[in-house]
Amino acid sequence: LRWRETRSESMMVMGHGRAQLQYITVGGTRDGKVTHYQLHAIQDSGYFAEMGTILAPFMTRPMASAVYAIPNIEVRTTSVVTNTAVTTAYRGAGRPEATAAAERAMDLFAAELGMDPVDVRRMNLIPKFLEPHTTVIGQTYDVGDYETALDKALDAADYPALRAEQAQRRAAGGPLQLGIGVSTYVEITGGVAPFGEHAKIEVHDDGRATVYTGTSPHGQGHVTSWSMLAHEQTGIPMDQIEVVWGDTDLVPEGGGTMGSRSLQHGGAAVWNAAAELVDKARKLAAKLLEADEADVVLDKDAGAFHVSGTPSITKGWAELAVAAHGEADLPEGLQHALFFQGAASFPFGAHVAVVEVDTETGKVRHLRQIACDDAGRVLNPMLLEGQIHGGIAQGAAQALMEEVRYDSDGNPVTSNLADYAFISAAELPSFEVVHMETPTHLNPLGAKGIGESGTIGSTPAVQSAVIDAVSHLGIRHIDMPCTAQKVWQALNTATA
Repeated sequence: LRWRETRSESMMVMGHGRAQLQYITVGGTRDGKVTHYQLHAIQDSGYFAEMGTILAPFMTRPMASAVYAIPNIEVRTTSVVTNTAVTTAYRGAGRPEATAAAERAMDLFAAELGMDPVDVRRMNLIPKFLEPHTTVIGQTYDVGDYETALDKALDAADYPALRAEQAQRRAAGGPLQLGIGVSTYVEITGGVAPFGEHAKIEVHDDGRATVYTGTSPHGQGHVTSWSMLAHEQTGIPMDQIEVVWGDTDLVPEGGGTMGSRSLQHGGAAVWNAAAELVDKARKLAAKLLEADEADVVLDKDAGAFHVSGTPSITKGWAELAVAAHGEADLPEGLQHALFFQGAASFPFGAHVAVVEVDTETGKVRHLRQIACDDAGRVLNPMLLEGQIHGGIAQGAAQALMEEVRYDSDGNPVTSNLADYAFISAAELPSFEVVHMETPTHLNPLGAKGIGESGTIGSTPAVQSAVIDAVSHLGIRHIDMPCTAQKVWQALNTATA
């Protein structure tokens, strides 16, 4: 048996914050099966070789397989020093680049074959797995159900109806054309040292509690989340739980907040510390109640311990905290501290972007963004959606407008907010979030990171949507950011 091969090549520039030039080659069979994929990523490190230098080799390359079961993948990375500003980690840090390259490869291959890009993706997805899966690149993912995430996003978007509307607009030949972009992604969270986090919980004589954490929030809602975790284990009301972070007198160790690590490392540490504190308290309560420890239960609604079957006689947290001062095995009172040894997890999802492109001016209007981001078990839906919304806004901004540019001598020409295009609510639609939970086995919460997922999934979807809107005019690729000027230039080149 012989198969016929088709190939497609493209060059892509990653814009603001990414500073990565990518060359892509993809090939496979005529029925849409990708058999080989090559990526050469050239990382602009700026004027100094620091964090930006390692993004391509240590973050982009390991994730180059993305969500696809491609049997042959070759990745080369080159980090260069230039006379531009230094490049450092930017929300996503190497993972958006890997996803953008893989998704452009799928779109280019689909265009080469004349197939729907969704069909090509579906044919090449790694099948569902709930045990560790190692890719051809050598990266081991924890759990994955990529096709379900894709189906959920497509169903919420009503993909057939969008394609029908697109066909009608193309047939009518008007200037406003519809574009639909799809991305399916996987990323790594908690993938940089330290792999774990410290936590301590202490109950005071008045029954109130303090949680000490090594994470350092800057808007992610850790105080709410860690209070929720401690409350769920102990029954102490959330408004009676204080969370302390960032004070080196009180919290001598901690890895901080980066790499979407906080919940799966810091939150898991709080959860385990609170659970072990309850075990200590149960022993003390059994002594005070003159009962066998196995017979003592915690009524979380009342926040008190009692003997099973005798709920009228209890010992609350305040009583236990006072009694603990005289206990030999609790010399510092009723508290427990530990270090949770964590590991990297691999959140995944799918995004659908819908845009409208004015073929007379190149102007892009972002109409819809549907996001299915699976971060494992969800602790707080509101905080989850806030992270997703922020990530989508940033990803869409990169795809459409944000770009640090220099002249031929290396002088910045987008050095202030009058020259640098910054996205606002006026340029964005209301995001449509589709929930999906595939818990990981790597921590007791089943949680994976979410802080950067929205950025990783949205950027290639929006870029693909812009290109899709004008693909019937012979345009195969537009570099990010897809500004009106770039779209207009592509249109004029295609029709010239």
